[in-house]
Amino acid sequence: SLAQQIDTVLKNKEKNPAEQIPPLVVRLFDSDPDTVVDQYITENFAKEVGKLIAQSNNILVYGAEKEYSSLSTNAAMEADKNNGITVGITGGKGKYVFGDFRPTILIPCGLEIGGGREFTLIQSCDVIIAISGGSGTLTEMAIAYQANIPIITVDQFGGWAKKLSNKFIDDRKRLKCLKASTPEEAVELAIKVANNQ
Repeated sequence: SLAQQIDTVLKNKEKNPAEQIPPLVVRLFDSDPDTVVDQYITENFAKEVGKLIAQSNNILVYGAEKEYSSLSTNAAMEADKNNGITVGITGGKGKYVFGDFRPTILIPCGLEIGGGREFTLIQSCDVIIAISGGSGTLTEMAIAYQANIPIITVDQFGGWAKKLSNKFIDDRKRLKCLKASTPEEAVELAIKVANNQ
């Protein structure tokens, strides 16, 4: 199981047993980088989020893509550089992913992108952080909202993350999408709300 794989990885990192607090699982998601207005600034933002997730001893989950890189892949690479645990979930059955980077754990979920994989990604997490985003981001935010998984929205780069910052997705008002403007604020807020669930 995923929990057993993560436990094995944690043990292999030789952490002090006194520090064995169950880590949060954080999903970072975004737009295809080609659709982002200022790709360089947005990529650096995502990388800083990845680094901070790793430094806070939490786990970063992302969609491991087969055709292109993504902001969340860049965040995972930065988390990995900072000795963090990364979990990449692919669409379909294959383990092939774009580029040379491989996460700590790679899971072919057997479900296709565009609905099935998104459920696996979101339901695996304690909290999500959204940067920019098109229809895929909106789908994942709606899944998280229905499952009462906290949503942190970065308001700096447009897309659905900005449109839904500090708003409820519908009139049921299950939980508000909480706005963050910096990588530090996004990660701190994610940890705080997830620990209070």
